[in-house]
Amino acid sequence: MPGDSTRHEAPLGAGAAVLACDIGGTDTKAALFDPAGRMLGLSRTATPLRGTDTADAVLDLVEHLAAGFARDFPDVHPTAVGLIAPGIVDDEQGIGIHSANLHWDNVPFKKLTEVRLNLPASFSHDVRAAGEAEHRLGAARPFRDAVVMVSGTGIAASIILGGRAHIAGGFAGEIGHSIIDPCGEVCACGAVGCLETVASAGAILRRYCLAGGRPAEPMPASAKQVLALAQTGDLEARRVWNDALDALALVIEQLASVLAPEAVVIGGGLSQAGDALFVPLRERVDALLSFHRRPLLLPARIGENAGLLGAALRARAAAERGATPPTMPTL
Repeated sequence: MPGDSTRHEAPLGAGAAVLACDIGGTDTKAALFDPAGRMLGLSRTATPLRGTDTADAVLDLVEHLAAGFARDFPDVHPTAVGLIAPGIVDDEQGIGIHSANLHWDNVPFKKLTEVRLNLPASFSHDVRAAGEAEHRLGAARPFRDAVVMVSGTGIAASIILGGRAHIAGGFAGEIGHSIIDPCGEVCACGAVGCLETVASAGAILRRYCLAGGRPAEPMPASAKQVLALAQTGDLEARRVWNDALDALALVIEQLASVLAPEAVVIGGGLSQAGDALFVPLRERVDALLSFHRRPLLLPARIGENAGLLGAALRARAAAERGATPPTMPTL
């Protein structure tokens, strides 16, 4: 049920009232957006992980949340619902192609949600939705060609070319699995030397702890604490942090070479490092580039609810498209 019935200001702007749900590997965030664009009843609920039945359990949760919003905000009538999730997602068809953590393959979430709630729906990738929010409302707004990178437990990106999201059937933007060291560590995806094995928040913490730093003191519990140790002179922490910066710079150089974005906007937990991230990262990227367009490296502006705002934007687009299907699709 929506756990917070307070009203939250949001930069969404006026438009259709919609319901937005951000389905994560641990928690599902949800909110109702009223016609003024205010975010109502922001809640966080444990994502029901039930193996191969997870997709059905998630849809049950979305129904449950929708009913709670209807009870708590009877004067706000959503015209559409926007769902977002990690994994390989075909935004255009609204299909969850694959999610290893959420245990689904080829699930037509858009159609299933429309049948369950009798509302137009969208189903999109979480980072592409966050990227749309940054492009429409945040740091990427001035640019027609931009990459919005979200770095946290993993790393993924929203690619915007000519003012439009580049989706490629759901496979675009998986920059966390760009190879930065063919002789490096085995990634959870099965490849060797992915960016995520060096530069994600989880990798920074894991690599420091495996190196055996600070044996006489408690180990850090987050990448932020590893960075703090690096700033106070811990040599192992500094090495791990520099490796992460080098890897990120290499991937941004590759993006500049292939896509020539005007800007790379970085969000997620890693971006909270501020100048400790952006100053040395800009220096490294500049040193790698020659004739290339040099992208501006900018922190994201929207914050932790960028995905929800993106889901709401996608829901409003679904409301404009209109009708819901009459029958339950076959899985």
